[in-house]
Amino acid sequence: MVAARITVNGKEAPISPVKPHTTVLDFLRERGLTGTKEGCAEGECGACSILVARPGVDKPTDWVAVNACLVPVAALDGQEVITSEGLATAGEPGTPSTLHAVQEEMAVRGGSQCGYCTPGFVCSMAAEYYRPDRCANSDSDSKSESESDSDGGSDPEHGPNGFDLHALSGNLCRCTGYRPIRDAAFAVGSPTEDDPLAQRREQPAPEPVATEYSQDGGTFLRPGSLADALLLLRERTDAVVVAGSTDWGVEVNIRSRRANCVVAIDRLPELRELHVESDHIDIGAALTLTEIERRLDGSVPLLAGLFPQFASRLIRNSATLGGNLGTGSPIGDSAPALLALEASVVLAGADAEREVPLCDYFTGYRQSVRRPGELIRAVRIPLPLSPVAAFHKIAKRRFDDISSVAVAFALDIEDGTVRKARIGLGGVSATPIRALATERALEGKPWAARTVEAAARMLRAQGTPMDDHRASAGYRSAMLGQSLLKLYAQTTEAVPS
Repeated sequence: MVAARITVNGKEAPISPVKPHTTVLDFLRERGLTGTKEGCAEGECGACSILVARPGVDKPTDWVAVNACLVPVAALDGQEVITSEGLATAGEPGTPSTLHAVQEEMAVRGGSQCGYCTPGFVCSMAAEYYRPDRCANSDSDSKSESESDSDGGSDPEHGPNGFDLHALSGNLCRCTGYRPIRDAAFAVGSPTEDDPLAQRREQPAPEPVATEYSQDGGTFLRPGSLADALLLLRERTDAVVVAGSTDWGVEVNIRSRRANCVVAIDRLPELRELHVESDHIDIGAALTLTEIERRLDGSVPLLAGLFPQFASRLIRNSATLGGNLGTGSPIGDSAPALLALEASVVLAGADAEREVPLCDYFTGYRQSVRRPGELIRAVRIPLPLSPVAAFHKIAKRRFDDISSVAVAFALDIEDGTVRKARIGLGGVSATPIRALATERALEGKPWAARTVEAAARMLRAQGTPMDDHRASAGYRSAMLGQSLLKLYAQTTEAVPS
């Protein structure tokens, strides 16, 4: 077994002798790369953002921004990382480095105030700068510089240069310097032909390597195949399974959780496939949400409505559907949408594979029918899709927040009558649930105000909402009913009552 190594800013470095739970953030800072900062240690502020070379959607390699505070450094064995220090181009000996284009714009437009968050913003901005289809959707060539410096036209969240401001949704500026940061984002041009990081996109991303890293009684393992992983999990019943580490990383940082054995499954080829068949879509459990979003490209409207509201781009670059369902959290945002889509999970074990409808998957708070040693291999969505779909997330912040309530709708409405209704709910019970009573109250009835108002009253009574710091039980119930009324208001123009 080759010693675990990581390439940082073009230079290889051994991971040893750090402990297996050591994050990429701590690994980098211990080596003097202190541009990577710790702000929240739970993936919400983005001060720790770095770039990782990952298999691309439109090119062989994408530069992807991730939270270094959540990822174990052993998970990047054999991988390439760029930090804020590695973006600048070194000059000749004795001459200063040349700032990267995003660094230059941040400097000249006053995007850095106290500077603590700046390296993280720069890395997230650089990931968007190198997004292959950004410039294809840009009209910056037809805009004057003064127009590029303005508010981006009629869409304040997308610049004339194609920059999607949601790329920075996981980065927090405590100095409230967002306007100059946005100005910098909307002013960056396209990568030049001799840009080394742009050129790097044309070559394949590093292949995942089988990893066996042990130190001080802890072990990090990355099996080479799904079969190897399943055999390993049958033997190591104490193992913690991780994909993007967006949940486990918080446990390690905030609650000081440690595991004797961590098994990484995020790069298993069998868990990273996406197939569209005539009667269903199979989505690999280890594909990141960003990869799913870009590969589906809006073909599943309910998921297209979910993705922008799921945490931040930094989290979606690591988080997986398998991980979100595997934790069994009642406030995981994907479950309500997948329940409305009548999805099922394909569970793989060492001896057999089985398919379980998601409505039968959850059995209690953070509990499911998944047996010890089983992994979620794929999420299966039946086709055709219901034509009326919506995802409503109620939270204290518009983006990058945990749901107080999440409601997903998938309805078939023909000739003004509800032929089929599926409603998934999160945050109102010990598990994500289907609103079965409300579904029955809608089916076979006219899609009209009287029907919807009666069903909304029923929806308010679904689940067992609780009072906590995010919302009261009464508020949650009220939002359930209001969500159905909102859907009706949104659809009445397209579907006559």
